[in-house]
Amino acid sequence: MWREVLELSRPKNVILATIAVPIGAHLALSGDWDSQSAGLVALQTTSAVCFMAAGNTMNDVADVDIDRKNKSHKPIPSGRISVESAAKVAYLFGIISLGLMAVGSYLSEKPIAIVMIWLAASMLMLTYDSGPKTKNYGLMGNISISLMVGAVILFGAASVSLVNTPIVIYAAAVAFFANLAREIVKDCEDMESDEGRNTLPMRIGLDNARAVAYVFILLSMVTLGLAHLYGPFEYHQILFHGPAIFVMFSLNGPLFRGEDYQAQQKIRVGMLLGLIAFALQVSLL
Repeated sequence: MWREVLELSRPKNVILATIAVPIGAHLALSGDWDSQSAGLVALQTTSAVCFMAAGNTMNDVADVDIDRKNKSHKPIPSGRISVESAAKVAYLFGIISLGLMAVGSYLSEKPIAIVMIWLAASMLMLTYDSGPKTKNYGLMGNISISLMVGAVILFGAASVSLVNTPIVIYAAAVAFFANLAREIVKDCEDMESDEGRNTLPMRIGLDNARAVAYVFILLSMVTLGLAHLYGPFEYHQILFHGPAIFVMFSLNGPLFRGEDYQAQQKIRVGMLLGLIAFALQVSLL
């Protein structure tokens, strides 16, 4: 059972929350941590992890019919866990996330930002698989997921009551654009199995969709540059982002060749390298 729960939560995505929330707080604090900040961030990191696990599990519950045809190895279609049990797991993760967020908000100096970000992310998550089902509308669903990724960084900053810090907003924007590119590439990868959806590759073709994804990759790099041009960093410090920039610009080849899986994995790596570079630079200010 625990193996299936772990698989449903999608550990690679959960790791993003585990890293992004503390990075958001670290950027907001300019690396000046204390025990109170560490405790608040630990609470909200766990809340974000549970939130992401709940969303990922609910996504598998919603996609069970599609997965039975195309991804029968996954926990629900393979019969290793029932739809009902998976839904209960998702609700439990959601309740834990809400509870931890509430405790962290109560202990925070400025709880409103924390609550608003959590509620906004919840609305994006619920409408992705339910209600209007934004996932079926291609780019709209891609934007919803990417807004949630950027919100994780803002959530980290909000946990220490410093959500308006400019460098935090730059980092969230970089993550948003990079993840938006990744979501589009994933839709290219899954186009043949995405029944009932109207994804960008279905509407404009694979090559055009990959070109749009690369534009968003470039926008993430432009935002990165603006953080050094107008933000708290010196422009020469963009060298810290050298590995991330190299990974992102090298995506032109895999995208041109239609190597979608390799491309979307590289985007994830580049995004994480970029966030880590932000954190390193703040530590040196």
